[in-house]
Amino acid sequence: MDRKAVSFLFVGLVVGALLAAAVFVGVIRQDRAVVSPDGARRTILKLGHVLDQSHPVHAAMEHMAQRVAELSGGAVEIQVFPNGQLGSEPECIEQVQRGALAMVKTSAAAMEGFVPDMAVFGLPYLFRDDDHYWKVLNGPIGRELLAAGEPVGVHGLCYYDSGSRSFYTVGKPILTPADVKERKLRVLPSKMARDMIATLGGGPTPIPWGELYTALQQSMVDGADNNPPSFFTSRHYEVARHYSLDEHTRIPDLVIFSQPIWEALSPQARAWVNQAAAESVTFQRALWHEKTAEALAAVEKAGVKIYYPDKQAFADATAPMLQSFQGTRIGELARRISEVK
Repeated sequence: MDRKAVSFLFVGLVVGALLAAAVFVGVIRQDRAVVSPDGARRTILKLGHVLDQSHPVHAAMEHMAQRVAELSGGAVEIQVFPNGQLGSEPECIEQVQRGALAMVKTSAAAMEGFVPDMAVFGLPYLFRDDDHYWKVLNGPIGRELLAAGEPVGVHGLCYYDSGSRSFYTVGKPILTPADVKERKLRVLPSKMARDMIATLGGGPTPIPWGELYTALQQSMVDGADNNPPSFFTSRHYEVARHYSLDEHTRIPDLVIFSQPIWEALSPQARAWVNQAAAESVTFQRALWHEKTAEALAAVEKAGVKIYYPDKQAFADATAPMLQSFQGTRIGELARRISEVK
């Protein structure tokens, strides 16, 4: 092949690569900004999560989407995809990092692998009560943790209440710390969650949320832990008939935004999203208390036995876990949280 032919071949390959890249970028941009029939340009932001559509946290995200549409006059649209349609929480977080997905609602526990400081929320009995919990989240520590994801490509938008996690089981109930020993319990994708169960002598078993019903049904695990609305809307109460309200952890949900997509939004669009998110938090806090009471009443009516074990016994049994973090970054965060009045 002569030199001229090689040159033409090289130019052809370069042009082909550039065209392919342009088409790819065009597809990505089209996914975020479309032109409506009236000629107006509209920004579309996709938000993924793993919860059922009947869950109060899903209702909060729909409220946020509605308020963004109202505030922007339709210029910004948030499309909410529930039930893990866009992937598991870790998968969605990775998509958000890459800019392939605009937003995800995730548990702070799933963020541990991306933002190590989030692990502090996995410490048992970290918060004294509801007031202490929200003072921390709405204060300097909460804002600091939301911002901690920016170096890895995620912008923390807001926190949602996800209540307290308590044990539910298929066989005998968990009434004391000793009842956890040698029991296989599903845990969140979190080292802290695994360590807590191991501290109590149990067998921590990570299972994706969408696969847990079958795992309980087929005795792959003896039980799991979660808040009352999640226990109810997941229908896990149909197979796990014992619910022990030990309330060992209170791990918030949060909505995170892709940092590159956030930075690409106009200042006005970011203001609309921030306002809608803040309003959705207020909406969700009120709804959460209502739905928690409704969920407990519903599962009890369905035949689930609800227990109120001695929380102090569980706090004492898990105290070594907290002590093991003394002198570490997580231990310092825990100390600061304990000092919030």
